Amino acid sequence: MLGRTANGLFWMFRYLERAENTARLLDAGLRMALTKDLVTAEEEWRSVIATSGQRVGYEAKHASYTGMQAWNFMLREKSNPACILSMFGLVRQNARLARNAISGELWEAINENWLVVKEQLSKPVGENRVLDTVATIRRAGTLAHGAMSGSMLRDEGFHFARAGTFIERADSVARILDIKYYLLLPSLSYVGSSLDTGQWDTVLRSVSGDRAYRWLHAGQIDARGICEFLILDDRFPRSLAFCHSALRENLAALARLHGSEGESNALMRDADTRLNDLSIDEIFEQGLHEFLVDFTVSNSAIAEAISTDYRFLA
Repeated sequence: MLGRTANGLFWMFRYLERAENTARLLDAGLRMALTKDLVTAEEEWRSVIATSGQRVGYEAKHASYTGMQAWNFMLREKSNPACILSMFGLVRQNARLARNAISGELWEAINENWLVVKEQLSKPVGENRVLDTVATIRRAGTLAHGAMSGSMLRDEGFHFARAGTFIERADSVARILDIKYYLLLPSLSYVGSSLDTGQWDTVLRSVSGDRAYRWLHAGQIDARGICEFLILDDRFPRSLAFCHSALRENLAALARLHGSEGESNALMRDADTRLNDLSIDEIFEQGLHEFLVDFTVSNSAIAEAISTDYRFLA
């Protein structure tokens, strides 16, 4: 497979995952902010913007954190390269680059949903439309993943797409957990309070893990339990353990198809071994922030090695 096609598939699904994760975070923030008074709601939006990694760009444009300003910045702001409209445009652009390597069903799902998203975000989104708009974006991601799963050969293209998905998903979940400790929680005095519980609930909702977690833990919102669930529980498809397991399988499949392993396979094995050997107690003893920084650095190194191994830049 040509490097530019592999690169298109890899980044197509990275951007799709990034857009969908942003929509999930936005949805969680919306539902939390709607239950708060004006001052507390602004703090919720400050947390959402910080968690998305868009704080610097936002504060360069806005002096306050009103809901409509925040969600339109994340959804459609032209000066924001990380907005969902921009990311969805990159999804379609990369789909066009890899058009000969994806199924007709997947192309239709991407193209048709791009047109819908573009139309919905062609003008500022008001309070009466924002939840429907976010739902449309989340549904677009679901449809694209479903089309790929149900119609694509399990060949190189499929494995490059899946590798991009799980690299991006793991990075997103790790960053959301890290931001919780350093930005979402204003003070240690809030630990265990209703605010702390509400923020952990936001974390779960932003990764669509709230129902699964409550089913497993009888509804108890507990920081240690949530971290263990999102880091080590390989039954949950957005946990770090699940993402690593799936990424390892896709990289192994690519190595078999190419007849040799690359640096990405070696890095993946090392990262997987480190994660599998850890307990949640050991992670907290090391420091959650330190663990998550190490994880994101390792995840980024694997992504760069994939590009090098398969000559994405050729």
